[in-house]
Amino acid sequence: MTIKEALQKLEHFCAYQDRCHQEVVTKLYSLKMSPDEADIIIVKLIADNFLNETRFACSFARGKHRMKSWGKTRIINELKMRHISTVNINLALKEITPEEYETTFNELSQKCWGSLNETNSLKKRKKFCDYMLRRGYESNLIYDKAKEFEQI
Repeated sequence: MTIKEALQKLEHFCAYQDRCHQEVVTKLYSLKMSPDEADIIIVKLIADNFLNETRFACSFARGKHRMKSWGKTRIINELKMRHISTVNINLALKEITPEEYETTFNELSQKCWGSLNETNSLKKRKKFCDYMLRRGYESNLIYDKAKEFEQI
């Protein structure tokens, strides 16, 4: 595959959905491109604004919070796995307003607590806390919410 063909293929790949550098590099190697050719293509994608790590981080954070109700901890960990810089991670987290975050957390915790059919209060609390921690919410928020539910 020539550089021009690979560039065209990756422009479509990046235009379809925001991508991080790691995803593009993986795609380039799957197309059997050499490291030098990959560098040329990546520079061109960045110059033409097909590849933008800040834009990727912001849309990733917004999307995962709004669509999958992920908390900040999970979003941070997922972005770190994709080798996104701390600066871009902090910018991405600013995309989620505190009001929106609190609303999502409250709705998700209500739904989860209501769906648990556990009679033992300690087991119910553990299941609730484990679920919310997996979703990436901060432990202090979760434990305060669990205490609040237990008092009702």
